[in-house]
Amino acid sequence: MVETARFEELAARDGDLSPEECAAVAREAAALVDLSSLDRTGEGSFEPLWRNAHSEAWLNQWWEPRDTGFHDHSGSCVGVHVLEGRARNEALVVGGERRLREYAAGDSFSFPGTGIHRMEHDRGAVTIHVYSPPISAIGHYEIVGGELHRHAGPPDEGSPPSPALSALLAELGA
Repeated sequence: MVETARFEELAARDGDLSPEECAAVAREAAALVDLSSLDRTGEGSFEPLWRNAHSEAWLNQWWEPRDTGFHDHSGSCVGVHVLEGRARNEALVVGGERRLREYAAGDSFSFPGTGIHRMEHDRGAVTIHVYSPPISAIGHYEIVGGELHRHAGPPDEGSPPSPALSALLAELGA
């Protein structure tokens, strides 16, 4: 599995991280994961790697395809590294061209703490997510009665898909 002490050493910092620093730390953390030891049964799992005053990290395993729905991290930026499989990240764009990017094993990306995005993961994707500061809540977005609504949820709970919002953006040509 994972050696917690090694991750805690990697995470030791004197302050909060920028989005780019989160992505760099996620890349470094990837080298500490033994992919052969992962339990590949069920839909997948979220395994905490560390949490301190300035950052936290999760090893996310997606054995079934998943769409996180549009969400925010309540001010925490994120850096993601793909260890295995493919993941897509889409920023919420209103009135412009869609910004859907695909990432393969070995790729990293970051997203600001003020952004709203969604991720899709293919079957078999394994990703590390580093957040700074640690997430206090996640905001989930959906269209209700023609209006954009945000619903807060705990950070360790999966985000629901946003089918009405995704359909509206597709209809707008965004």
